[in-house]
Amino acid sequence: MISAIVLIKTTVDRIPEIAESIAALEGVTEVYSVTGTYDLVAMVRVRRHEDLADVIPGRLNKVPGVRQTETHIAFRTYSRHDLEAAFALGLDE
Repeated sequence: MISAIVLIKTTVDRIPEIAESIAALEGVTEVYSVTGTYDLVAMVRVRRHEDLADVIPGRLNKVPGVRQTETHIAFRTYSRHDLEAAFALGLDE
């Protein structure tokens, strides 16, 4: 599974509608409204690198109101479970 984090600048007065449109796209698993330089963060998960082109420039960038995106591809995914196991001391209380 390939995971990508997409930082999105949008038309500010339409953030909820744009977020819902992006969340409905196949391959997009979550969309967060955030503070800071970007308005939204989308998590994209696909099976092949080639699929990223279909989702991000192919569909996400074409959602009306999306002004700019910046994509970061994850090398590894660490879940809360993975981190808890990595830092567990193994001591019984």
